[in-house]
Amino acid sequence: MIFRALAPPANPLARVMGEPVSETEMRAAIVAEARSWLGTPYHHQARVRGVGVDCAMLLAEVYEKAGAIPHLPTPEYPADWMLHRSAERYIGFVLEHAREITGPPQGPTPLPGDIVLWRVGRCFAHGAIVTEWPLVIHAFVRQPVQEIDAERRGPLSFDGGKPRPRRFFRLSCFQPCSQPPLQPCEHGWVGGAAAVRAGN
Repeated sequence: MIFRALAPPANPLARVMGEPVSETEMRAAIVAEARSWLGTPYHHQARVRGVGVDCAMLLAEVYEKAGAIPHLPTPEYPADWMLHRSAERYIGFVLEHAREITGPPQGPTPLPGDIVLWRVGRCFAHGAIVTEWPLVIHAFVRQPVQEIDAERRGPLSFDGGKPRPRRFFRLSCFQPCSQPPLQPCEHGWVGGAAAVRAGN
């Protein structure tokens, strides 16, 4: 699952709906948009509020509608891709528009509008939008979009009795970074602070 923007993203902090915005206003717009999706049924690859959405398309739609990223086309990906492949495809998508940050328990609390990904199957394949950590909004199989406490014991936070691995990300527009952006190449993703394989 590789997502590509149709147009290079403008600096989303410069304007939303033609008006200058601050980082705080952008974060509030992201959270408000995410909450407008609450109750939307889960549907693989869908992206229609009130009708159906999956976790990847929820992030794509929320950040686009809030003015943080350009439109991302819906790629083809099987519902169970993470059970059969180890390639970090979801992370590759997120890194096109965000930078990885250190989150709890080692780092600071994620801010509203940040992203958290969990390992599901063989790779990090489930994403959510932070509203006010530990609260997140996500779309999960056989459940409507909901706002949950990501620290509470449950299938999202625990896998077989062990804490489920998770990683945190912040939109690039919110965080200056001295690392060069990741670039696709024939071997996967190169550059930045880490390499992410985008193969099979």
